[in-house]
Amino acid sequence: MPQITDVPGIKVGHATDKRAATGCTVILCERGAVGGVDVRGAAPGTRETDLLRPMNLVERVHAVLLTGGSAFGLAAADGVVRFLEERGVGFETGGTKVPIVPAAVIFDLAVGSAKVRPGPEMGYEAARAAGEKVEEGSVGVGTGAAVGKLLGPVSAMKGGVGTWSLRLPGGVVIGALVVVNAFGDVIDPDNGAILAGARDPATGHFLNMTEMLLSMEEVPGFPGNSTLAVVATNAGLTKEQANKLAQLAHDGLARVISPAHTMFDGDTTFALSLGEAKANLLSLGVAAERAVAEAIKRGVQLARGIGGIPGLAD
Repeated sequence: MPQITDVPGIKVGHATDKRAATGCTVILCERGAVGGVDVRGAAPGTRETDLLRPMNLVERVHAVLLTGGSAFGLAAADGVVRFLEERGVGFETGGTKVPIVPAAVIFDLAVGSAKVRPGPEMGYEAARAAGEKVEEGSVGVGTGAAVGKLLGPVSAMKGGVGTWSLRLPGGVVIGALVVVNAFGDVIDPDNGAILAGARDPATGHFLNMTEMLLSMEEVPGFPGNSTLAVVATNAGLTKEQANKLAQLAHDGLARVISPAHTMFDGDTTFALSLGEAKANLLSLGVAAERAVAEAIKRGVQLARGIGGIPGLAD
């Protein structure tokens, strides 16, 4: 099955707390990867993203953390840093090596326990569990993820973690890993059908959020959403190109989430370049869009229900 670990040098690990409905996911690249980022949601929770922007000093990152727990969950990055420091991985400063671990969060505090959030131990656990086989659905950062929250959790369906990859000419590989915790509906771009989204609490039928929003004067939005994506490739990219690839990857969100990039979302994408394969950025951008879109669909298709929120995999 295509997955982000088809890119050489990428490993993925999860840590899951099913009782509290939260967790975190680490994308490891211990040899280092040129990194980029693009934040489009209006309510992001992030760490080390400014470092990835062009003109700033550090170019290579050693892991990316996607975590539940809202802003509290950013503490899990400390555990990933500790894991990498123990292995001598990091940015050389002369006196020591400092692991570079950008991170982004989803809001899952309304699904499980709001008092239990990923911390350093859970981040360390996810890094230690990293391997080449990627589990999908309601696991890691996707444990408490949900979509279609126009009326809050009462109308929602489960989101989760999904992954996909594509192969291009010249031996180029591009893969994506996504956690789907969107305010909007997830749709099938081929026919416009809603796969998972806001439901009428009385009937269970889909509400079609886009159509409803067009007729609303005030939106009863649930301010706790984000779709987070990591795109990785073995194509050789500069830091500027990695940032552009992260930007282009957002097209995958817009392709299958409606609406995306809202005032209630913290949508963020990361891009990682780990190799020297030659590829044009236009083709990589198209591939990133498709990989992200497919990963989003898998994230909801493989998600299981939790806390009264139904999942398609049930």
